[in-house]
Amino acid sequence: MPLNPTLSTSLPASATSGKSGRCTWWKDLAVIAIAASLWFCGMLGTRPLANPDEGRYTEIPREMAVTGDFVTPRLNGVKYFEKPPLVYWLSALTFQTFGVNEFTARVWNGLFSVLGVLLTYAAARILYDRGTGILAAIVLATFLIYFALSQIVLLDMAVAVTMSGALLAFIVAMREPAGKKRCGLFMALATLSKGLIGIALPGAVLFFWVLLLNRWRALWPFYPITGTLVLLAIAAPWHMLAAQANSDFLNFYFYHEHWLRFTTRIHGRFEPWWFFLPIFIAGLFPWLFFAIRATRFSLPGGWKTRKENADAWFFIIWIVFVILFFSKSQSKLVPYILPVFPACAILIGRWLSRLWQAESGAKFRAEAIAFASTALLLGIAVFVAPNPKGQPDLVAVLPVFRAVAGIILLAGAGVTFLGYRRANPRLVIGAIAASMALFLVALACATGSFEKASTKKFADILNPILRPEDRVYIVGFHAMDLPAYLGRMVSLVEYDDELNYGVKSEPELSATRFLDRYAFAEQWKQPGTAYALIRKTNFNNWFGDLRLSYEVVDKSDRFVLIKRTESPPP
Repeated sequence: MPLNPTLSTSLPASATSGKSGRCTWWKDLAVIAIAASLWFCGMLGTRPLANPDEGRYTEIPREMAVTGDFVTPRLNGVKYFEKPPLVYWLSALTFQTFGVNEFTARVWNGLFSVLGVLLTYAAARILYDRGTGILAAIVLATFLIYFALSQIVLLDMAVAVTMSGALLAFIVAMREPAGKKRCGLFMALATLSKGLIGIALPGAVLFFWVLLLNRWRALWPFYPITGTLVLLAIAAPWHMLAAQANSDFLNFYFYHEHWLRFTTRIHGRFEPWWFFLPIFIAGLFPWLFFAIRATRFSLPGGWKTRKENADAWFFIIWIVFVILFFSKSQSKLVPYILPVFPACAILIGRWLSRLWQAESGAKFRAEAIAFASTALLLGIAVFVAPNPKGQPDLVAVLPVFRAVAGIILLAGAGVTFLGYRRANPRLVIGAIAASMALFLVALACATGSFEKASTKKFADILNPILRPEDRVYIVGFHAMDLPAYLGRMVSLVEYDDELNYGVKSEPELSATRFLDRYAFAEQWKQPGTAYALIRKTNFNNWFGDLRLSYEVVDKSDRFVLIKRTESPPP
């Protein structure tokens, strides 16, 4: 993202009208799209796939691309209905055209992140002014959690952006007719991204905003019937086809994956009610320090003036409801609250735009000192933190990362403090954005050394020598990236876990690809070439106890790759 936007100090909202306004719209959208694409997508192919999520969400569309079955998602050949298929479809089409690699696996996550920034800019500009739009885009792009999750193959970015698109389309439609049907479009895409929350969360936010601000008359010009028809036309067909092709789909998908996931601890992801509060606070970094004053600025007079500040209250209701909803859920994961950050970016961007145009910096000094102090402490911590034990590969790259990241943080602290001393809000905003952007780049470049669960090393060994008839086993766990790297399914030994539903629904597969200890031992002894990947900690318990013949092909800190031999066991 551009780090020092050129904002007119006297740009009124009306400046966006007419021919010149349309020119600045297209210019801004083009610049933001190009800059955001480079920002979010430029480093996607530099790291191996991480387990389990990136391996899982790469292998499902790979199998979809190979089989041509775009109705029933499968993981290692068995049904996988935990999530709907929008991102799978997009990735499968990409794999068919460009092949499977780290970049193509992650590219749609990066592109959805770009779309989120563009939507945030557009809504903020329509609701407020151009300066707010540009700064809101920069804020969202440099939020710690938004950037971090833009670099990982997950479904949460797609649902966060499409859900935000629905909410932004609604609030914009209160002023601009262009958003009337797009709300239904985005809700449909959110539903195809991650299920019924794509309807439930935007619908609940809209309801509470209308209820609390008594804006019932706003609904009918919004054409809710047409929007609902658009939603059903897009979201319903896949659900109908999946139910037709799989008799057990409706029960598993709606009851097990929606109702039980929210109301019970069946998925083993229970966390305390306050789990998302520190994640939300940390995710706002580095713009966290402006959040309180930005909220006060957007809500002058508080609840008494809610009708005059209906847009800002819409964003507050959006943020609060999403956090409360997932806090109530019995299943909690960090990315779940990602949808709140576009709303936060607009509120903060509006206040930063006001500061950018201010002649005096009196109202940002506390924020500048807070960021400078935090960056200073983080910079010192980067330099003095002890090296991790037992990870020589990581220790080898840490000196470079320490030097680069430490200097960036200390320089950011220094320039921000200089901006405070000179009462220069533009220097402060630019220093925070620039130092955060550089720090995130350094962190993204270093994260490949932190990923120890990847099996790419072993896939690189196997790919040149593996023949179609050779057998590949993963023993006692599931390295979900290995099939994606190998371009083929594997046999899993004493593991089904999240594949339990798929294995039970198609039990004939368990005899060939889902094995217990003794079935694996019998298969291992059969003639032919076979390879097995196993955790180092479990190696002796398996091959020592079962007395199976093998030779070690290679090993890492975590895993051992072995090959079947005809010789007696060592």
